[in-house]
Amino acid sequence: MNRITERMNALKASSRKAFVAYLVSGDPRPSVTLEAMHELVRQGVDIIELGIPFSDPMAEGEVIQLGHERALSHNVSLTSSMALVKQFREQNTQTPVILMGYANPIERKGYETFADSASDAGVDGVLTVDLPPEEARDLNEELQRVGLHNIFLLAPTTTPARIHEIVSMASGFVYYVSLKGVTGAGHLDLNSVKQKLGEIRKMTDLPLCVGFGIKDGASAKAVSEHGDGAVVGSVFVDKMGKLADKSDEEIIKAVGEIAANIRSGLDN
Repeated sequence: MNRITERMNALKASSRKAFVAYLVSGDPRPSVTLEAMHELVRQGVDIIELGIPFSDPMAEGEVIQLGHERALSHNVSLTSSMALVKQFREQNTQTPVILMGYANPIERKGYETFADSASDAGVDGVLTVDLPPEEARDLNEELQRVGLHNIFLLAPTTTPARIHEIVSMASGFVYYVSLKGVTGAGHLDLNSVKQKLGEIRKMTDLPLCVGFGIKDGASAKAVSEHGDGAVVGSVFVDKMGKLADKSDEEIIKAVGEIAANIRSGLDN
């Protein structure tokens, strides 16, 4: 069974919410990422989303865009990021890892080669931000062939017909984007989140994780009352950027403290 499914089933059985944490691979420098991933797990993160640096990250706000730029300055790529996951697996064989990024690097590799490489590295799922369901079927087939989940995004503006189309292809969990706009934007409208999640649940039994706008334990707790988990990214990337000139140890400790606060909020 895929590690994402195993983790989600275990969390449901124990009445706990999933904590999904996003980092940009190689941000603020490659030496930080591996130890930051391990620290996140120590502080209660259930699933790691590893952002693949890209030159035109259209779905991201300024904070994560800058994270991509910092990583690209060190020539971090899809290939080196998969090698990092393989290194992570030397010590951690249980925590699910999702590659989150854009279609261009995957298409350059070719879907079959990418799927084989990701599986070999120990990746569990893929979230391709700019690949709509109409164009995702070939990649979906290759991911299914090697047992990887394809994670899809749903937004406040997604119509019922399109929700049905997307969840019919999705696996692992569904990532609900709680805000209109880019990562790190705006304030959560919890009534809107509750209403939309109710609409989505009528069409799928997959777990629903909520992202965008979650910055601390309180906001994580608020969305988790309606969803099955929280996806948190900008607050980690912002802290890494602000501490980029500090030691690796200082950066990793600060990231861990944020994660501990959010885990506490989810569990209370």
